[in-house]
Amino acid sequence: TGTSFHVFDQGRFAKEVLPKYFKHNNMASFVRQLNMYGFRKVVNIEQSGLVKPERDDTEFQHLYFLQGHEHMLEHIKRKVSIVKSEETKVRQEDLSKLLYEVQLLRTQQDNMECQMQDMKQQNEVLWREVVSLRQNHTQQQKVMNKLIQFLFSQMQSNTPSTVGLKRKL
Repeated sequence: TGTSFHVFDQGRFAKEVLPKYFKHNNMASFVRQLNMYGFRKVVNIEQSGLVKPERDDTEFQHLYFLQGHEHMLEHIKRKVSIVKSEETKVRQEDLSKLLYEVQLLRTQQDNMECQMQDMKQQNEVLWREVVSLRQNHTQQQKVMNKLIQFLFSQMQSNTPSTVGLKRKL
């Protein structure tokens, strides 16, 4: 009827025709390209889309693909949806925001690592001080024990025996 085109032998079409016009010989890629330009696969009633047809015949049609109306071919254009370009813009904004936030997180992480390093160094200094203070405490305890022993011994040697002595009036 001049409103569609048929591919009667997909294997031969892919092998002989596609390489002449495309960088591939993949029928599925060709069908994907057709879909991007608005072509649709025609499913006949006898095929019903459920049972595999007996013959290898695939038919495609497009509203502006009509025999004898070559001037209409200029209306066959690749589909570009406005929604997708807006989505891409939104995605670009999201990506920019995300990259900015990642940079902020990296800066915060670097700052925290510096603080952590400082705290580790301060902790080491504090532990050294604790060890030094414990040693000083132990030394002071020894000196205190010696002083107590000395005083105790002095008190015992200076105390006269009070047994048998009377008090003076």
